[in-house]
Amino acid sequence: MFDASENQPVMMIEDNDDDYEATIRAMKASGYNMHHNIKRFDNGSDALSYLKREGEYADENNSPRPGVILLDLNMPGLSGQDVLTEIKSNEVLKEIPVIILTTSANERDVQACYAAGANTYVQKPVNIDSFFDAIKKLTQYWFDLAILPQGSGKIGAANPDIFKF
Repeated sequence: MFDASENQPVMMIEDNDDDYEATIRAMKASGYNMHHNIKRFDNGSDALSYLKREGEYADENNSPRPGVILLDLNMPGLSGQDVLTEIKSNEVLKEIPVIILTTSANERDVQACYAAGANTYVQKPVNIDSFFDAIKKLTQYWFDLAILPQGSGKIGAANPDIFKF
């Protein structure tokens, strides 16, 4: 199974503490190795500063590029849609896979996110068992099956351990 490391954290942009904790519990339950980094940001502005290595995040040794971004849409201040648009319009950042993980099932949101370059759009199920199942499937696909560009981290084919059965 994929093992996130200091060199390729998973970035989670989520303002709701309960949703963040539920996602972490679901990832652990699905077998995701939590030994290393999940970089959490509770607002889009700080997340973009990290991604662009601005201010306190200028040192790339302390701000490694994430392999995957989990992004909530409904946040105060800079919305998830704005963050997505900024990431996917940036030549350096656009190859990082962005998974929209949100409560919204609004068709306009879905279409707008895919048009802006989202790699996947997942509605957070309300039922905890369904939520855990959705996160398990998400982690299995993105961390075990998908082959991702090496520039976004060393996930997928660059990690030979995922092919051990």
